[in-house]
Amino acid sequence: MTIAATDEAVHVRAPGKINLFMRVGALQADGYHDVATAYQAVSLYEDVRAWPDDEFSVSFGGSIDTSGLPVDSSNLAIKAAKLLARTAGVPGGVHLEIDKHVPIAGGMGGGSADAAATLVACDALWGTALSKEELHALAAKLGADVPFALTGGTAVGTGRGDRLSPALATGQFHWVLALAEFGLSTPGVYRELDRRREERPESAPRGISPVVDVAVLQALRAGDARRLADALHNDLQAAALDVAPGLGGILELGESNGALAGIVSGSGPTVAFLADSTDAALELQVALSAARLNAVRVHGPVHGARIMH
Repeated sequence: MTIAATDEAVHVRAPGKINLFMRVGALQADGYHDVATAYQAVSLYEDVRAWPDDEFSVSFGGSIDTSGLPVDSSNLAIKAAKLLARTAGVPGGVHLEIDKHVPIAGGMGGGSADAAATLVACDALWGTALSKEELHALAAKLGADVPFALTGGTAVGTGRGDRLSPALATGQFHWVLALAEFGLSTPGVYRELDRRREERPESAPRGISPVVDVAVLQALRAGDARRLADALHNDLQAAALDVAPGLGGILELGESNGALAGIVSGSGPTVAFLADSTDAALELQVALSAARLNAVRVHGPVHGARIMH
């Protein structure tokens, strides 16, 4: 069912994300939690190039250390390519070259961005011409953050984070990311959250499905960074700070150097600081860099995975 397969490499770029808001429901029988999150795609990208090949393989480059990443079939990008090939009945394989800039195990969905970019790249490479809905369904099978990396922008995610509804955001928001030298295990941070809730049952959610606060959506719609700063929230933050206590000092440093607010993104350890303007973001980046932190300025929202010509 291939229409117009190509011999050239297909280049797709997909964004990392920040969780502006994250509410985590009770632990479910399947071992997962219901969440309600507000995602924003930001201008820190993964670049995936896909070449026709007989086998499935992946290699890495980019600005971060990728030496610890698996290149076998456990890699999420390889899983994405194989899933698409199986679904569409494509006989061949693909060689993927991924330039990584989103931190690994950093709470920014870098692996999910790779998977989303791979779906778009292989769809174009093999001419499988899947609809948006079909690609979205494949993305949801790969992981909770993969559908958002496909769509980008700003969105509310419910369920495991994979049921998306777009959220209107006006203008641009300026962020400074403090990227850690280490990763945090998402399941490990969730386990810590569950442990904290067992110790303090009064802090545990009461059976109702979590929702995103209206204040977050209103601030996004108004394009108002100060209002958004007041509404930022992450149920996983205290657990991430328990697992990696040094993050507390980073949050304090950013907030004492002009950030409107700081938040641990997702399960961490990336800390995202919201700034009032480009100039304020630049000053904050300089201050964090002076403290020997790896600080990167980004803006959002940006589009999801798309082919670069």
